[in-house]
Amino acid sequence: MTFPYDTRLPPELRDLKVEIEAHARQFGLDFYETIFEVVEADDLNEIASYGGFPTRYPHWSFGMAYEELKKGYEYGLSKIYEMVINNDPCYAYLMRCNHTVDQKLVMAHVYGHCDFFKNNAYFAHTSRKMMDEMANHGVRIRRYVEKYGEDEVEAFMDRCMSVDDLIDLHLPGIKRHEESARFDFKEAVEDEGDHLTRFQSKDYMSDYINPPEALRAEEEENKKKQQAIERSFPERPEKDVLQFLIEFAPLKPWQRDVLSIVRDEAYYFAPQGQTKIINEGWASYWHSTIMTERALESWECIDYADHHSGTMAMSRGRLNPYKLGIELLRDIERRWNMGQFGKEWEECDNLDEKRAWNLNLGLGRKKIFEVRKIHNDVTFIDTFLTPEFCKEHKLFSFAHNESDNNYVIESREFQKVKQRLLFSLTNHGRPFIYVVDGNFKNRGELLLRHEYNGIELRMDRAVDTLANLQALWGRPVHLQTIVESKPVLISHDGTAPTQKTLGEADDPRKNAPPATK
Repeated sequence: MTFPYDTRLPPELRDLKVEIEAHARQFGLDFYETIFEVVEADDLNEIASYGGFPTRYPHWSFGMAYEELKKGYEYGLSKIYEMVINNDPCYAYLMRCNHTVDQKLVMAHVYGHCDFFKNNAYFAHTSRKMMDEMANHGVRIRRYVEKYGEDEVEAFMDRCMSVDDLIDLHLPGIKRHEESARFDFKEAVEDEGDHLTRFQSKDYMSDYINPPEALRAEEEENKKKQQAIERSFPERPEKDVLQFLIEFAPLKPWQRDVLSIVRDEAYYFAPQGQTKIINEGWASYWHSTIMTERALESWECIDYADHHSGTMAMSRGRLNPYKLGIELLRDIERRWNMGQFGKEWEECDNLDEKRAWNLNLGLGRKKIFEVRKIHNDVTFIDTFLTPEFCKEHKLFSFAHNESDNNYVIESREFQKVKQRLLFSLTNHGRPFIYVVDGNFKNRGELLLRHEYNGIELRMDRAVDTLANLQALWGRPVHLQTIVESKPVLISHDGTAPTQKTLGEADDPRKNAPPATK
């Protein structure tokens, strides 16, 4: 930013804000106070490169993201129409050069996002003062840079940010571990002899019915099991790898603080990845509804239709979350308005009767508000995607054809399409990695396990990740996974990776981590 300028809304946009906000509240949207700022395109690209937080800590990756956004805008390949931050109050940025109809569309879209942030269950745990927390994170890291040097701090942050997705996405909603206070002490373990298998017998038959050798063998076995439990570290497979490193890795205090900052921000941003389709669909639904029913002037229709259709357009290369989200929400609203749900609807096998089915229940708007409150992308697709929807929107799955090195349509079958879509959304499409043993082979080494689900890891990325984990752990790190359909152990000792084939007993497919509590 070369010269400072006023980012407050000019009078005409302030009037539009009041109008759009009133329409949004009349439709039943509920959101925090929303502060709009008007910025130049270059500054909006800069804010976007920081994830929407201009006070965030410095890192070279943000500069790289800025250059990508800047060039995309200059060459006409991409344009950021809006950016809104999950905070209380919500902050939203408008591009100064946008036309009035675009500003109205963006404001309506923003209020949809703000309603989603406030009311969706997956955002309930996120900090509502993250703008201040990000500024605090930036101050702390800048102090470490001044004290320990930019190269050392940046190199450590590179390692932390490369593994920032090794968290437990469902941790905020599930109690994984029992809470314990400082002065909680375990009750004394009772004598194992009292729990041995003894059969009732007369005194003179006791040695025959309950042989002392069998009792001693059972006692020894119980002691071994107890010792194994006490030695297990962690007690059960740990999905939150970052938290495990924070608690047990030999890090300096400032390094532990930096890793905690990276982890906190990863959990803040995680719900946005979990709800991309339904969140963008919800915001698009409301900007479409508000604009077409309340806010749009007759002379703005062509520009609005042009820009809205551009946002909803499907590309050959990837799925458009805006389009899929809004169309599925509209389909839910239509079905619940017409009563096309429930046991009677599902059991009806008369196609003509189904086509004419309309009970005029009028429950559609109520239903989509309920969907907005409790669903993420996976549950949204799993619950409401139907064969009729897939057929109407011509959805299909594709696969790579090895013979001609090209991608081809694999199937239009509903279950196949749904399975592929859910698979790509689960855990953001990333592998599940667990900490299995923090004292592997009793040498203080770290053992991880990949939960194999039919897709093998990319070896280049797996090796780079292990190298960074080794630098954080300070000892060799190992990963059990599947390579070319065979169980292998990939290891990294800080110098070079190694790989060896495992036996059936260590096959990750047979030793998948059990469901955590």
